[in-house]
Amino acid sequence: MTPSALLRLLDDELPDAIRLRHRLHAVPELGGAEAETCAIIAEHLPLPHRVVAGTGMIVRVGAGGAGGAGGEPAIGVRAELDGLPMTERTGAAYASANGHMHACGHDVHLAALVALVRAARKTALPAPLVAIFQPCEERHPSGAVALLRDGELEAEAVESVVAVHVHPDLPWGSIGADPGTVNAAADAIRIDVEGRGGHAAYPHRTRDPVLALSHLVVALHGLVGRRVDPVHGATLTVGAVHAGTAENVIPGAGHALVTVRALDAADQRELRLAVRECAEHVAAAHGCTARLTFTKSEPPLVNDPALAEAARRRAAAAGFALAPAWHSCGGDDFAHYGTARPTLMAFVGLNGAPGFAHAGLHDPRFLPPDEAVAACARAQALAYAAALSVRSGTPAGGTSAWSRPASP
Repeated sequence: MTPSALLRLLDDELPDAIRLRHRLHAVPELGGAEAETCAIIAEHLPLPHRVVAGTGMIVRVGAGGAGGAGGEPAIGVRAELDGLPMTERTGAAYASANGHMHACGHDVHLAALVALVRAARKTALPAPLVAIFQPCEERHPSGAVALLRDGELEAEAVESVVAVHVHPDLPWGSIGADPGTVNAAADAIRIDVEGRGGHAAYPHRTRDPVLALSHLVVALHGLVGRRVDPVHGATLTVGAVHAGTAENVIPGAGHALVTVRALDAADQRELRLAVRECAEHVAAAHGCTARLTFTKSEPPLVNDPALAEAARRRAAAAGFALAPAWHSCGGDDFAHYGTARPTLMAFVGLNGAPGFAHAGLHDPRFLPPDEAVAACARAQALAYAAALSVRSGTPAGGTSAWSRPASP
């Protein structure tokens, strides 16, 4: 099997994949509740599958039979099942009407991976391809963490994991596959501030958590500029503040929801400490107490250098442009796979695509064109081929300290 042969086989699968994309886009489900999404995908895959992480599934195709101890080492290709809790505003004929939305391209990634699996089963693969249809990328607890915890990569003898994600800021026709950190570490933090409530006419008898939270929001937004090296990438956002029920009642408690992003793991640790110190001290200054709960935590997403170089060579040879060097403070739980295996996240550009009205990820108007399904499927095929070349040590990929031999 050559990459070009797999790409040719993909062409026959694309019309059905586009129809599948429309169907998936119309019925998005939130993380942990992706049963219908998985059922739809299973209809389009004439292969056995295993249920994983509660609402996800794994499909294995290619040489070597079953994985596990003594099984043929495989390449994992991951796509995300879940949508977001937001109302769609794209106006598409196949738009969601259930109050949820595929506003991050997951419907495109899923349809592309189904097309790749269907194409791959028509040829003799040099190593198994394990399609990972992963739940709970957008919602805690992470589906990637669940898969790792449950030993699913070991069960299928997965030696490296690749993925593809659309991105509206990269040029159409390009693939980004840079080595090193490409997405930030991401923490989600809930800060509960407790005071003493009372009548608004007698504020001196209270300890006002609303006032404490107001000062805390301002103080938190100054942390990155004073605790992180200015040449590093990091950001902090207070996305929600909740307190009180009436204008003449000082509540007893309130809370803020915060996200912290950092491209460097050391900066992530520093900002965690800084947020805790800031919250506790600002609350104390107003006679209140603060309690922090880390509701989600992801490491930086780091592309293995050998996988990235192999993917760049494969992409260029297949006619893709290479996107300019790029990374962002976006976060993705795909980063967790990188703590256990060599990983590669490649990005498919959408900027300038036919019919694409530019909108950002997680925007209610975000709608990749159908042509993105083909681009993602081809990028997934090239990422799979790149992982193969790294494993075998061929010139297209070189060697990697992460690599393992092709057989035990």
